[in-house]
Amino acid sequence: MAIVKVHLPEDLSSFVDRQAAKHGYNSAVDYLSDLVRKQRDLEILLGQLLEGANSGPGREADEIWFAEMLKQVNR
Repeated sequence: MAIVKVHLPEDLSSFVDRQAAKHGYNSAVDYLSDLVRKQRDLEILLGQLLEGANSGPGREADEIWFAEMLKQVNR
C-alpha cells in the first residue's frame, strides 16, 4: 500500500474530521480513501457510458433480445 501525505488548511482538516465522524468512518484517512475510490469508480463509469454512447446504434431490448441473453446466461 502506498503512503500519500496530504497537507490541508485547518478549516479543511476540521471539515474532513467532521465528515468522517458524521458518516461513520473510523478515521479521516478512511473517509478520504473512500472519496478517492468513489471518484475513480465515477470516472470508470463515465468512460463506459461514453464508450457505449459512441459505439453506434443499439438494438432494441425486446422479448427476443432477452431470450437470447437468457440462453447465454444458462450455458
